[in-house]
Amino acid sequence: MTPQLNIMGYLNRSEVNGPGCRAVVWVQGCWRECPDCFNPASWSLAVNQLVSVEELSERILSEPANQGVTFSGGEPFLQAPALAALAKQVKAAGLNVMSFTGYTLAELRSPSAPEGAEDLLDQLDILIDGPYVAALAIHSPDSPVSSRNQRLHVFNPAFADKIDWASDQTEIHILKDGTRVFTGFRGQMDFNMVS
Repeated sequence: MTPQLNIMGYLNRSEVNGPGCRAVVWVQGCWRECPDCFNPASWSLAVNQLVSVEELSERILSEPANQGVTFSGGEPFLQAPALAALAKQVKAAGLNVMSFTGYTLAELRSPSAPEGAEDLLDQLDILIDGPYVAALAIHSPDSPVSSRNQRLHVFNPAFADKIDWASDQTEIHILKDGTRVFTGFRGQMDFNMVS
């Protein structure tokens, strides 16, 4: 059976969600419900938009400007097996992969980690871990993390000098149907799938 992802949204090109130009996949579902979450619409674990790994891979790879893909949410590690499969496909085509997570790296490497966490970690070039905490917010053009408790983990040394985005950047995308997508630190997310 083809793995599927339950997603909240997808953006074909972004420059504020990791290094370079990249696709962004926001998964549906998160149990944390952090106060001041950027994406409260992503909390529900109910099915929102089911997309096959193959379809999503084709969308990501169809944009020649994309250098990578970022997984956000919701909580990506609640769908780790399907995201690991997606990561393998896009990495085979030469793209890099990063993810945000509310878990800490230690939690993801523990026996109580979500199913498939280690497989997804093995595919990542970059991880930003830890829940967003508004009281610890960072508003700096030099910080790739949004709150002081979060940590940046660069697993692929090729990216050690490519941490050039900042957590306080925002993009606004206006889609063909007039839908506006705000992404970045201060964005209030309102997503529709890009057709």
